[in-house]
Amino acid sequence: MERLAGKIILLSGASRAFVGFLCGLLAMFAQPPFGIFAAAFVSFPMLVWLIDGVTTHPDDGVVRRLLPAASIGWSFGFGYFLGGLWWLGNAFLVEADLFAWALPLAVVGLPAFLGLFYALAVVIARGLWSDGIGRIAALAVGFGAAEWLRSFLFTGFPWNAIGYAAMPMPLMMQSASVLNVATINMLAVFVFAAPALIGTGKGARIGLSFAAALFAAHIGYGYYRLSLPAPQPLTPERTVRLVQPVIDQAKKMDDRERAAIFEEHLALTAAPPQAGGKRPDVIVWPETSIPFILTDNPDALTRIAEVLQEGQILVAGAVRAEDAGAGLPPRYYNSIYVIDDRGQIVSAADKVHLVPFGEYLPFEDVLNSWGLNSLAASMPGGFSAASNRSILTLPGGRTFYPLICYEAIFAEEIDGKASLAEALLNVTNDAWFGDTPGPRQHFHQAQLRTVETGAPMIRAANTGISAIVDARGVLVVGLGYNYKGVADAILPGKMPTTTDSATRGRIFWFTGVFLLLVAAISRRSLNFRKN
Repeated sequence: MERLAGKIILLSGASRAFVGFLCGLLAMFAQPPFGIFAAAFVSFPMLVWLIDGVTTHPDDGVVRRLLPAASIGWSFGFGYFLGGLWWLGNAFLVEADLFAWALPLAVVGLPAFLGLFYALAVVIARGLWSDGIGRIAALAVGFGAAEWLRSFLFTGFPWNAIGYAAMPMPLMMQSASVLNVATINMLAVFVFAAPALIGTGKGARIGLSFAAALFAAHIGYGYYRLSLPAPQPLTPERTVRLVQPVIDQAKKMDDRERAAIFEEHLALTAAPPQAGGKRPDVIVWPETSIPFILTDNPDALTRIAEVLQEGQILVAGAVRAEDAGAGLPPRYYNSIYVIDDRGQIVSAADKVHLVPFGEYLPFEDVLNSWGLNSLAASMPGGFSAASNRSILTLPGGRTFYPLICYEAIFAEEIDGKASLAEALLNVTNDAWFGDTPGPRQHFHQAQLRTVETGAPMIRAANTGISAIVDARGVLVVGLGYNYKGVADAILPGKMPTTTDSATRGRIFWFTGVFLLLVAAISRRSLNFRKN
């Protein structure tokens, strides 16, 4: 270990940047669909040794002193995000004649931009660097700050946050009932980087023992929580049907296919339950599954009423149009409708957090003048965002908390209304991204919201992964990617979380300050020894 560390520490220039890139690429394998969290135990110690090798001249200016550390962090981040997000390019090939030119911006440009957050992480860490356990704490603080900023700056994009690598399965997800993802990010980096202490720093025994204790507590708490009785369904029980139609995205955008797509959803809705199964009470269709403006097509509501049996409820993703006033084009919303067995819309909710460049175009007037459009360019102006999140109320008074598409990755945006809902409801259309890691990563992150909120999740995806997940993140029933069909299951109940969101926020700041103090004391001790 010491010999390998020495070789990495002595790297310089392009060699150091390339190894940083490879470390980031390796770290990506800790995320779905691979879930090899051990990869992080290799990549982060190597990152520590790369930072150990940074040297600057006392006479250098601020920029020249920061640049070597920033370049290591950026190289690591570029490799990590390039390896984890290349599949975004698929969305630009659905209408290749219009958007293929933007493919390099998605596949290379976005990872290059996101790499700046990890450049900042390493710059922060380097400013607190020492020769012992303090530098591991410093790296944890740096990445904790960077991931926290990534969760909300520029509308936020916390996709594949480092902490998810420490939670590849329900056994390792239960800590999210106590800590938020921001805290788990910090502690995960500390644990992943701790092996760098072996033979290359003071305080190895303390650092490795602390990391081992954190990891043991992480696993032990998961084992304890999963050993508790499974959450029981509410009375009366509610059977939910997931409809996964597997409609190709190009077909969804073809006007000539709209009627056939609608009938395909209706046919799956009317399919009989499996032998011995109970008739579903609630049927859930994916995001934008109704392929036209429903309120402009009253015959479609009549068809829905014909298919639904007495007492059944349809929850479906749709595009909603709203009059914007005289002379102005309508406003369009990415929405969810609740429709009863008489074909009446009894509740609705609009998407709050839109995808930039996908559902709307930032700085639209300027970028349109340059010839740029969003992927939702078929609707003038793209989608509009709702000003606040509405709760879906079903006949009988029970409620669902709606999360449309990638809203499910924003843990901090799930407000107190979720505690009043029977379940989280996530409808999505990942057909844009094909059979790639994207849909698996999306499902994994959505799955974790159940542990954080103590509520089950109903998830319907056009091409997958559709699932009902209980309040512990355990899969109840699911449909794999590209599997056309339905899945029925009794909706499980809720269970209490260990801490609320406010307490988790305080734990995040306490953890950050604690690790910052460890890093600062270690740094001061190093300076004292030098003097």
